[in-house]
Amino acid sequence: MSDISIVIASHSGYGHTAQIATAVADGARSLAGTHVHRVDVASLSDADWELMDAADAIIFGTPTYMGTASGVFHAFAEATSKRWMTRAWSDKLAAGFTNSGSMSGDKLHTLQYLALLAAQHGMLWVSLNLLPGWNTTTSGPQDDNRLGFYLGAGAQSFNDTPAVHDADLNTARHLGRRVAEHTRIHRAGLTAAAH
Repeated sequence: MSDISIVIASHSGYGHTAQIATAVADGARSLAGTHVHRVDVASLSDADWELMDAADAIIFGTPTYMGTASGVFHAFAEATSKRWMTRAWSDKLAAGFTNSGSMSGDKLHTLQYLALLAAQHGMLWVSLNLLPGWNTTTSGPQDDNRLGFYLGAGAQSFNDTPAVHDADLNTARHLGRRVAEHTRIHRAGLTAAAH
């Protein structure tokens, strides 16, 4: 089977979201034959746009600021309108992740925003598909998906430390691998349909 290409298009204001992007990339790369490229949406080159255009899947990542994606990510989303007009990203797979300082931090709204951006492009959204952790008296904050998100990976990082919680990094790795697995399935289906 041929290799697949995944681009992680993200912004990180203070380094936390960049660590999560690294974990997502590690998870995707854990599936053999997966090429992962990271692009910083704050400073996109023509080559970065070409990587996204050629990718089989794009995973969007942004911190949650004031209940939504960062301003830098919003500017990137608006800049994708040229791709929207030509349907350049139609039928690519997409997923998303976000981070904030609070346990909730209104991250769901950011994940919904990312999913809607993907939908406007005609992309196919890959959910987290990981049962929530830390929701019984016998579980704890070490559980994967400890914050209980379904739409994508949500992480919480304290504002006064550069560290990202290990469980959130594990959850991000799960998302990366899941996107890689479904990208491979999608590619195989497209190949089979063409013959």
